[in-house]
Amino acid sequence: MEDCSQKYSCRTAKKTLEWINAIVTFIKPYAFLTNAHVTNFFTHKLWQSIDPDWLHCLRNEPVQNLLLIPCGIIQEHWPASLKEFVLDLKSLAFPREQAHLNKLFPGVNVVSLNSVLAQGMNFKKKHEVEVLSAVVSSIANSVGAQTIVDVGAGQGYLAQVLSFQYQHSVVAIDACSHHGTVMEKRAERIKKHYTAQMRKHYPEIGIPNVPKTITSRVMSIDMLKALTSMSPHIDNVKRPELIGQVADDKTSLILAGLHACGDLSVTMLKTFIECKDVKAVVSIGCCYNLLSEGCLDIAGSQCGFPMSCGVKSAGISLGKSSRDLACQSAERWRILKEDAGLHNFELHAFRAAFQMVLCKYYPEIITSSPSIGRQGKVLRRQQQRRILQSSINCEEGKHSSMPETISHMQELCLRHMSESKTGDYSGSALYSHEFSCNGGTSGNETAAANKFLLFEKFSQSGLSCLGLKSLQETHFHEIWKEAEPFAELIGPYWSLRAALGPLLETLLLLDRLLFLQEQGSSLEAIMVPIFDPALSPRNVAIIAKRI
Repeated sequence: MEDCSQKYSCRTAKKTLEWINAIVTFIKPYAFLTNAHVTNFFTHKLWQSIDPDWLHCLRNEPVQNLLLIPCGIIQEHWPASLKEFVLDLKSLAFPREQAHLNKLFPGVNVVSLNSVLAQGMNFKKKHEVEVLSAVVSSIANSVGAQTIVDVGAGQGYLAQVLSFQYQHSVVAIDACSHHGTVMEKRAERIKKHYTAQMRKHYPEIGIPNVPKTITSRVMSIDMLKALTSMSPHIDNVKRPELIGQVADDKTSLILAGLHACGDLSVTMLKTFIECKDVKAVVSIGCCYNLLSEGCLDIAGSQCGFPMSCGVKSAGISLGKSSRDLACQSAERWRILKEDAGLHNFELHAFRAAFQMVLCKYYPEIITSSPSIGRQGKVLRRQQQRRILQSSINCEEGKHSSMPETISHMQELCLRHMSESKTGDYSGSALYSHEFSCNGGTSGNETAAANKFLLFEKFSQSGLSCLGLKSLQETHFHEIWKEAEPFAELIGPYWSLRAALGPLLETLLLLDRLLFLQEQGSSLEAIMVPIFDPALSPRNVAIIAKRI
């Protein structure tokens, strides 16, 4: 549901297509950004593609201001063209502020989960399940659906809340058999709690509903269609090939997916269109990088993007780098502290410099698009823990002898870095903190030496992840010396590129909405940001129901 102050609208198929075309027109000149990969920053000299006036301005900008760019926040002293770029991006992107759900869904009541249902959930998951279960329950009641199908159910958090708290008949389906086992064991524990409560307070109601679990490695439209032959009162089904043999009576369904990955969200929407017994669908997608793409010329294409006839006829394609970029979270970056922002920029710089190592010493591996893993989140947590521990050590060290040499502190930091199998390359903020606590110096030369040590450790870890041995002639210092003068440009470059992420996600979501709108007046479809975007970056639900 778009903000009434927005320049563009998606209330009708025509309006939605106009919005899509405006986005495509805007992003075409910036293909050099959307198609780029920051790992090639140094090897391809990517900063040279940016307007020099923009770079000259942003290279001296405080980190906090850089982190605000993806959210559309500008500074008055910027060049006019840069301000126009950022503001245009903001005007074209779908707004993410959490909607007033009680105004959109009659009778919706978001209830805080009790400790039994919330067991095992982190704060983000608890927020998502509390909100989505209330919305799905409201829609299921409004369309009279007999059964809710939780698509890509994972460990069954959503399914179990819908079943135990809202008393719906629920089928939970997931590709992972381990998830199915965990889901059933968890449901049995919850069932015991609710059975005891119901016997005590409501003996006339009986045993509570338990979600039925299905494991299927192929989430196809035909398989989801088969669920309409399932009676809402059968026992748990183990094999999907038996679904059609369970009952002859049809049952009306609602499909719900909490961050159904890649093409799975697309499959849900297509199943809703093709299967008349599915009365409504609530889809919150994620993992756009895993979407299938490139079937523009194939009739009846089942690709994940594009879905709509309007986008297909326009010949629009994105590519993996652009779809990766659509997964960025402007709100998450906005709330980062300065140290965390610097740390992330350093990680990008180290990875880009490591690409120089691969190009120079291991050119044969470059063709395979090497990946050394997504280590940033773990490392940030480790960094925060160590800064806290270092502060404690500072207080204790006031009354005890502490190591005073730089070399000793470097060894200490390197020992910290070796603790993680993935390689711990914490940012320079951690180094300065530990040196200052322990009598070290923190001048420019020391900071430069620290950065090199971090890069060398990062590179050794990266080679290990790729199964490569460090060659004797590998000169990490020379590589870093070549890259370091341009490392400060990583932050501005990344921020400008990340600013295109919300716009690319808007394009993907509008394509899905347009696909539904193209089906005619027999259904209604809306896009609604239902979660707090700072907690859950993929917060936009596509909701459709038959009318």
